[in-house]
Amino acid sequence: MRSLGYAVDIFSSAAEFLASPRLADTACLIADIHMPAMTGLELYRYLIDTGHAIPTILVTAFPNDADQARAANDGAVCYLRKPVDDEHLARCVREALSLDGSES
Repeated sequence: MRSLGYAVDIFSSAAEFLASPRLADTACLIADIHMPAMTGLELYRYLIDTGHAIPTILVTAFPNDADQARAANDGAVCYLRKPVDDEHLARCVREALSLDGSES
């Protein structure tokens, strides 16, 4: 993402991201489905429920129809399988930023 010119912050967990001062400034979130303590799906739902509907891309090494349907129903921008195709991820980020209004 940095090589494409985007500012990037990396967090080791959902809790670390939620506690960060960057939460309010985040224009696009890329989260793994399988994280300790709070999954990417749970994080995304929590953000929506607390009024922080950040355009989100979910990635997983273990795709399944239930998670994909839940992500789609909740409005995730993309649900990607690892290893993630760089071009597909870049398209998803551009889509997410256009939803947020952060990119012209």
